[in-house]
Amino acid sequence: MFCYQCEQTAQGKGCVGPVGVCGKNEDLAALQDLLIFGLKGIAAYAYHARELGAHDPEVDAFMHEALFTTLTNVDFDLDHHLQMVLKAGEMNLKIMELLDKAHTEKFGNPVPTKVYTGIKKGPAILVTGHDLLDLYELLKQTEGTGINVYTHGEMLPAHAYPELKKFPHLVGNYGTAWQNQKKEFEEFPGVILGTTNCVLIPKDSYKDRMFTCGVAHLPGVKHIANRDFSEVIKKALELPPAEEKEGGYITTGFHHTAVLSLADTIIEGVKSGKIKHFFLIGGCDGAKTTRNYYNEIADKVPKDSIILTLACGKYRFIHKDFGEIEGTGIPRLLDIGQCNNSYSAVKIALALAEAFKVGVNDLPLSLILSWFEQKAVAILLSLLYLGVKNIRIGPTAPAFLTPNLLAILNEKFGLQLITTPDEDLKAILG
Repeated sequence: MFCYQCEQTAQGKGCVGPVGVCGKNEDLAALQDLLIFGLKGIAAYAYHARELGAHDPEVDAFMHEALFTTLTNVDFDLDHHLQMVLKAGEMNLKIMELLDKAHTEKFGNPVPTKVYTGIKKGPAILVTGHDLLDLYELLKQTEGTGINVYTHGEMLPAHAYPELKKFPHLVGNYGTAWQNQKKEFEEFPGVILGTTNCVLIPKDSYKDRMFTCGVAHLPGVKHIANRDFSEVIKKALELPPAEEKEGGYITTGFHHTAVLSLADTIIEGVKSGKIKHFFLIGGCDGAKTTRNYYNEIADKVPKDSIILTLACGKYRFIHKDFGEIEGTGIPRLLDIGQCNNSYSAVKIALALAEAFKVGVNDLPLSLILSWFEQKAVAILLSLLYLGVKNIRIGPTAPAFLTPNLLAILNEKFGLQLITTPDEDLKAILG
């Protein structure tokens, strides 16, 4: 444990070890950290929803209560902190549902869409981050300018929303996950716009052609206020136009409305034995080589199984052709969208459980998640709130969780760390 919340911390530097000066133990401190991480994730989703005119007073009130709970000398009860952590999962589920509704009311229900991964000739702007409203306003302001707009990272699912895909100059997706952006941005032949989190401090080689907006700010990078992208457009037209670069296609847009439209075919596929299992393999990506686990297990998933994926972790395998479930026409790989679309994954699981008249934990469904930061933590808390068991997470355990707390989560929910693809598949499939 490390805590420096108050003036009485050991030697004025911070309490370490199993117990603090106030009597707080390391498990309580870890639960407070877990709660704070969850609140940060909730804040991200709530911010996006509020930008679209949607908010939930209950979620707002919980944020205040939960933050107060983590203050010095206010709550030493371990069980109550566990309850607050699960309550955070409930509130995150509510705000993700609200965000999904705000997105679909503004941009329509996503539909499965093939997205080009090459570069087209002409001036270019690359949009990274998560904020669909920023992209929408940019697309409106670049109409008729001859500028081609590309998505990057978590912006890929934008191509599936009807009100965004109607812009013909939204031409493709360039690059992969956030941790590769310094190399990818340096090589991109145009302007880069960072809209939310998952932006890195830029290299000098492209700093002068990068901009930020919204909550994103970078040192030495021009920040755009009020979604007036005139400077971004001016810079894009000043730069030498991009040259043609051939690419392939990736498919996104399997929002819960799209997947559930296939419900009868999926149910029949399960009953006939053509579909044996569902794997949700997704979450955040990162730089550790141990994350190769996720592309390796995706490759090894049996051909009679469907892989659901979402967030930037999918870039480890989304470019591969997984084919279809034989005799059904259903793709084996279904990209649900951003981490912001996690609510769709929940809706799909709950709908399948209802269709088969079983609990979620009785479905032939396995969740294998990669985490990196606070939003992934909030999503995990939502799954725990729903009672989803036997989730595998990786590549390593969050540093703020103590071994004792991990043991409690394992006992209550079966939460466990990934091992190897072969060992985990053997344990899942028997």
